[in-house]
Amino acid sequence: MNPKETVSIDTGLVNKKKTMEVILIKDVDNLGGVNEVVKVRNGYARNYLLPRQLAVENSPSNKKQLEERMKQLKKKEDKMLAEFNNVVEKLKEAPLKVGAKTGTSGKIFGSVTSLQLSRAIREQKGYEIDRKKIHIADEVKELGTYKATVDFGNNKSAEVEFEVVGE
Repeated sequence: MNPKETVSIDTGLVNKKKTMEVILIKDVDNLGGVNEVVKVRNGYARNYLLPRQLAVENSPSNKKQLEERMKQLKKKEDKMLAEFNNVVEKLKEAPLKVGAKTGTSGKIFGSVTSLQLSRAIREQKGYEIDRKKIHIADEVKELGTYKATVDFGNNKSAEVEFEVVGE
């Protein structure tokens, strides 16, 4: 045999898949989010994603489970959206009244805070909203009508009108 000749040996690995599809159970940086189907290399899936329970193999039974999870998630989101719309409608029905101590000129001693607004919403509308989710645009130092924004999360917010009255 000539030393310059090469011999090829068929190991049967030619047709072996180098990638596989997995369904992500948790968010994975630079790969994808929860319930997403992605293609990854075999080694990455078998040595990293599957043992750490970040993903499951994309099999027919796992696909059915994914579809069921997506249905439940959709129902939950629809329910939350309905509740959100209900709360927003209640908040916009009539302006809230916030009492404040005033001087003779109509100026308030101090200013109206998100805590006072949170209490007014609880007492007048019956909803418990965390004061940290209420943002008042301007400083409220006089009697009058003002607006505040209530952040409900998931990019959902509502504008609430409130009136500052003297006590």
